[in-house]
Amino acid sequence: MATTVADILKANNLSITDSRKSILALFKLSKGALAHADIEKKSSAQFDRVTIYRTLQTFVDKGIIHTIPTADNSVLYALCKDDCTEGHHHDNHVHFICDNCDITYCLDHVTIPSVNLPEGFTQKQTDVVVSGVCKNCCASKP
Repeated sequence: MATTVADILKANNLSITDSRKSILALFKLSKGALAHADIEKKSSAQFDRVTIYRTLQTFVDKGIIHTIPTADNSVLYALCKDDCTEGHHHDNHVHFICDNCDITYCLDHVTIPSVNLPEGFTQKQTDVVVSGVCKNCCASKP
């Protein structure tokens, strides 16, 4: 199991560049999912938007991170678990977006129920996003 940033990049046959190391380190330190803008703001180095976008897309393609749709049609990104591989994401879990702190959590223990599609339909991906108040925000209320 690759645990360090360099190990993850090596395990996925990726060159170890400054942008990849920096962006992957942000994901490893993050409590929840990140948007493209979050990465721009939090990155200690100044990477242009295209570099960040390409890095994110490479990480998605390699099964390092997965995408999370949002209500405003933007995309968030979160680290994949160990069983994702290039071209095969296994992130069949619910995502929770806190209305107070805006953190998006991967609820790995809550699986998405199967959907009984009509004949002739083929499921590719199912996304379930739940919004509400997270346990941290609930605990901080008097």
